[in-house]
Amino acid sequence: MLEIFVPADRTTGRGAFVEIVPMNPFRGWWLGALLLGLTVVSPLRAWQEAPPVDETQEPAQPTLEEKVEELDQKVRILQRQDELEKEAAAEKAKTATGVTSGRDGFSFKSNDGAYVLKLRGYVQLDGRFYSGDDERPATDTFILRRVRPIFEGTVFKIFDFRIMPDFGGGTTVLQDAYIDARFSPKIKIRAGKFKPPVGLERLQSGTDILFVERGFPTSLLPNRDLGVQLFGDLAGGNVSWAAGVFNGVVDGGSGDLDGNDGKDYAARLFFQPFLADNGSWKGLGFGVAAITGDQQGTLTSTGLAAYRTPGQQTFFSYRSDGTAAGTVIADGERFRLTPQAHLYRGPFGLLTEYAISRQEVRRGTVAAELENTALQVTASWVFGGEPTYRAVSPKKPFDREAGTWGAFEVAARYNRLELDDDTFPLFANPASAAEAAEAWSLGLNWYLNRNVRIYLDYERTTFEGGAATGDREDESVLFSRFQISF
Repeated sequence: MLEIFVPADRTTGRGAFVEIVPMNPFRGWWLGALLLGLTVVSPLRAWQEAPPVDETQEPAQPTLEEKVEELDQKVRILQRQDELEKEAAAEKAKTATGVTSGRDGFSFKSNDGAYVLKLRGYVQLDGRFYSGDDERPATDTFILRRVRPIFEGTVFKIFDFRIMPDFGGGTTVLQDAYIDARFSPKIKIRAGKFKPPVGLERLQSGTDILFVERGFPTSLLPNRDLGVQLFGDLAGGNVSWAAGVFNGVVDGGSGDLDGNDGKDYAARLFFQPFLADNGSWKGLGFGVAAITGDQQGTLTSTGLAAYRTPGQQTFFSYRSDGTAAGTVIADGERFRLTPQAHLYRGPFGLLTEYAISRQEVRRGTVAAELENTALQVTASWVFGGEPTYRAVSPKKPFDREAGTWGAFEVAARYNRLELDDDTFPLFANPASAAEAAEAWSLGLNWYLNRNVRIYLDYERTTFEGGAATGDREDESVLFSRFQISF
């Protein structure tokens, strides 16, 4: 048997092995020779019939459609690369910070503005020098009145916070600790410890007040309290409003805890009708604020305040001997009201407010409702700057080489506090507690720049009653203050 491979032809494209079984020796020989010849001739014929190859012919060029598709693919790749780079940059921007420093303090801010941390603060060194204090000697002294670092910031763009401790006077007090949510200019929320929206001068920063010490109306109004308030601006800032609920504090006081279930409710409405006009009357503002609640005192925490002079000497306090029969306590409704106004026009400034504090009290089995009042009128004139509710900004800050001196301000103030006539003698001792105090003040302020200020004040206070032989001795005090704020 003979096996021969037949190569593939052009039609089938396949080859095969063929078995040859000879019938006799002779036929097998010539048939084998024939098949062998075919295996040699078929490839030669196929090679001869194939078209000749042109070695100089160029390879086929891509079509226009193929070129467009290739270009589109490249563009898509570049676009995706650009998107990835932008996404990476955005993620980096969220964590990147910008650091700035200037007259308003130090600031750390993310590039997208969503997170901000500000470091600010101020220091006040006061001098108090008394004269004519023979009957009630007072110590001349320097004192660190306020030492307040301030931490302010923003998270997620609309949530602000403020933390302000005070190390002045050799003690440590947390003055402010609150958060704000700025949903819109018309409505915001504040929660924490802060100034209730009541007193006009109290709402001024301690760095912006005209005199070293605030006037008598502030003595009847709350200082700081814990609570929640809604507030905002309407009519483009021409109207400000606020309303809140607080633990409740005594006149002129601050608190961190509440001793009873009663709460105080405060509201304020203030108008600045020409604020947006940018004219000569833009500094006119007027309004009214009130706070009311129900407070119950105890023998150890009476819920009633003592009142001090500008020189920080106590001139009035309620009777208190530690017994129910001899101690006066708050016993019911407390209501405080204060109409208020300011005007800043050119170099002239004017601030006035009137305060009423009405409180139900009890001593033993005797109860009464007492009403105390206070008034202040303050006027000022600025040379080299313009007064505002937020203090003076000198037109030309102090520069010895340039020959500029900053701004100077002269100020005068009249203020008076009166106690209810029914207070004496049952609820207060007329031999030690004055029925009224009246003070006249003159001041000179030197604003070297927006951050540095020097005060020099003289204040004389007279009294009605308050001594065993009649009127308490007058108080005359010379105040000085060196202040730096940033």
